[in-house]
Amino acid sequence: MATAPLTAGKGPEKGREAWSVLIVSTLAFTVCFMVWMMFAVIGIPLKKTLGLNATEFGLLTAMPVLSGSLIRVPLGIWTDKYGGRIVMAVLLAITVPAIWFMAYATQYWHFLVIGLVLGLAGGSFSVGTPYVARWFPRDRQGMAMGVFGAGNSGAAVNKFVAPALVVAFGWTMVPKVYAVIMLITLIIFWFGSSSDPRHLVSSNVKFMDQLKALKDPRVLKYCQYYSIVFGGYVALSLWMVQYYVGEYGLDIRIAALLAACFSLPGGVLRAIGGWLSDKYGAHSVTWWVMWVSWICLFLLSYPQTDFTIQTINGVQTWHLGLNVYAFTGLMFALGIAFAFGKASVFKYVSDDYPENIGTISGIVGLAGGLGGFVLPIMFGMLVDITGIRSSAFMLMYAVVWVSLIWMYWTEVRRASPMGDQSKSLSLQN
Repeated sequence: MATAPLTAGKGPEKGREAWSVLIVSTLAFTVCFMVWMMFAVIGIPLKKTLGLNATEFGLLTAMPVLSGSLIRVPLGIWTDKYGGRIVMAVLLAITVPAIWFMAYATQYWHFLVIGLVLGLAGGSFSVGTPYVARWFPRDRQGMAMGVFGAGNSGAAVNKFVAPALVVAFGWTMVPKVYAVIMLITLIIFWFGSSSDPRHLVSSNVKFMDQLKALKDPRVLKYCQYYSIVFGGYVALSLWMVQYYVGEYGLDIRIAALLAACFSLPGGVLRAIGGWLSDKYGAHSVTWWVMWVSWICLFLLSYPQTDFTIQTINGVQTWHLGLNVYAFTGLMFALGIAFAFGKASVFKYVSDDYPENIGTISGIVGLAGGLGGFVLPIMFGMLVDITGIRSSAFMLMYAVVWVSLIWMYWTEVRRASPMGDQSKSLSLQN
């Protein structure tokens, strides 16, 4: 498969061009992620207005994630073939009218359909990842992809901006403001970005040739990892505002602020995760990410519980459960772990597939996005079935177990977690 060199050009001019591409691409991804997570906040008043149960609410929040996930593989392939600049610009332009028209939707199905269209913004990750990586040398691609991936912090920005708009002007003002922001972002991106024909995959590469990567067991493993660190991040970002409102009885503004304690580090610290992955290797970082996530999710899974026992002094009752401060602290730690994990998984990709980053990142991103689509729906179903809100964390705890076991048998048994610091230690099954 013929491909162009993946390193940035030499000289200060190319260096400035690379950093300009990285900055405007990160801005575009931040705004896209903010739009992608819109239902996390406006879904609260919509749930009340439309009379939705937990499962219907989960489906509503997950619809943008579905389309944003399914489009990732084609977008990664188109980025390889046509270049990230044009693909990203077209993607931003398509979402603007969909965001605006959401303000005029009235029926549940209206929001589901429009959610599918604006969900395309979530696919911007599969465009920006290979686009920015190819402007930097191999030993700095982890950093570049980490900085770009910090655009995940758009989920936290949404939690600061949207609640203020909802309280001041009503929920319909949110999509109107976001449409204007997206249009401005499109203009900034177009004039700040650049193209390099050397970064394109030759035109004789076919769609089915690219999808053959799905047969590689390493790709499937990275999909599993990313379904947790990214899919779980998206799902919890969508779920946490209403969780705080229901579990702790908080006002929507306070709930959104506390939910941002998970979303913000889960986004901005991705750049640090990229640096750590460059220095210590993707395997080392991912291994410890999984263990920290396992511990946090174990503690978060425990429901609010009252113990009543008969003692020699009569009936005694004890309460066991996380208060809002302990809960937020654990979510903060989980957000940091997910941030590092999102970067380390894509360091695996850049190390193992340097000539096919667009396609592989699209496939792995698809898995992560599908995780973000399926998990909120399952969260809602579990709550409707069990009545236990923390069942969402129980589900994620089980999923992390799968990754830990998989990683142990394919990597840890054959290499130390603190071993090679320069390369990914991924091994084919």
